[in-house]
Amino acid sequence: MSMTVIPQADPGAGYRAQQAEIDAAVARALASGWYILGREGEAFEQEFAAWLGSSRAVGCANGTDALALILRGMGIGEGSTVVTVSHTAVATVAAIEMAGAVPLLLDIDPDTYTMDPEELSAVLEDPPPGLPPIRAVIAVHLYGQACDLEPMLAACQAAGVALIEDCAQAHGATLGGRRLGTLGRAAAFSLYPTKNLGALGDGGVLATDDYELADRIAAIRQYGWKERYVSSMVGVNSRLDEVQAAILRVKLTALDWGNERRRQIAAAYDAALAGGPFAPPARRADAEHVFHQYVLRAGAWGMTRADIQARLRQDGVGTGIHYPVPVHLQSAYFGRIPLGPAGCAETARAALEVFSLPMYPELTDEQVGHTGWALRNLAG
Repeated sequence: MSMTVIPQADPGAGYRAQQAEIDAAVARALASGWYILGREGEAFEQEFAAWLGSSRAVGCANGTDALALILRGMGIGEGSTVVTVSHTAVATVAAIEMAGAVPLLLDIDPDTYTMDPEELSAVLEDPPPGLPPIRAVIAVHLYGQACDLEPMLAACQAAGVALIEDCAQAHGATLGGRRLGTLGRAAAFSLYPTKNLGALGDGGVLATDDYELADRIAAIRQYGWKERYVSSMVGVNSRLDEVQAAILRVKLTALDWGNERRRQIAAAYDAALAGGPFAPPARRADAEHVFHQYVLRAGAWGMTRADIQARLRQDGVGTGIHYPVPVHLQSAYFGRIPLGPAGCAETARAALEVFSLPMYPELTDEQVGHTGWALRNLAG
């Protein structure tokens, strides 16, 4: 029997939920006659910084650029090593190489899929030979949950290296009562359409309490200009356009509601899994998860991931894989990116097993209930 499959992600649903407001914002931006680095972008930067609890925000073309701009603004490039993880979107590693630095990839904690703080401490205390000096660590808050950031911050401070937060999947998540993106030297956010705060095209924003760093980055994103057509430093072209900024201003007003709805959906999935072979996603006791993804592992089912996904699809439930191939095993990076002492073994295991259930605020209660039924049906 054929049926409509619930998509794993549906950015169009987010547009439809605020269509009148978004259409009005787009019309306002178009009527202004100013389409790059104007009033909409300035207002979005101010509103995003206020929502986050940061002193400054700087819009840019995408989340990858946000990370690269932070590194460039800090003067971290050629002759530097930047530590991050292999279990992440390839964008994290691409940004490090865009800035001219060398990535060093560490393993993850298998429960939360975020950087292993013990391995980080080890490489900061005793860096692998043959690499340039470690200048920064990019902590990736994955799937909507914080890294184990307290020991990571302590290790970075002891080693004199900067900690940068990759918040591409963690808009609104907290640790110890503080929003992620306010704990390190600077933070990068992707505004890709499927993110918790998503544009209707590409976009990115970075945040920092360092005014000088923010000013430097704001110049770098537009050719290094402080005076029009005069480059005071080497820069790039990475600007958030006015139409996307106007859309994001509307969507920011619904972000806290959307995150709460994601938590409600996650709780419903947890209840559906109770008593079965699946463990729900782990939550840190001192953190608030915003469930960019609701991720399960196939190992406990006695079936392959592909079989599980096929069975769920037959029952009308779409799934995704975040991420099927670790960065260090992808052909563009294999054999040339250095790894930490753990060799990314947990990362490789996770990549073979993880899959993501439908997760976005506009899922109806009926769709959520149907997904829960399909999980119970799968378990027999």
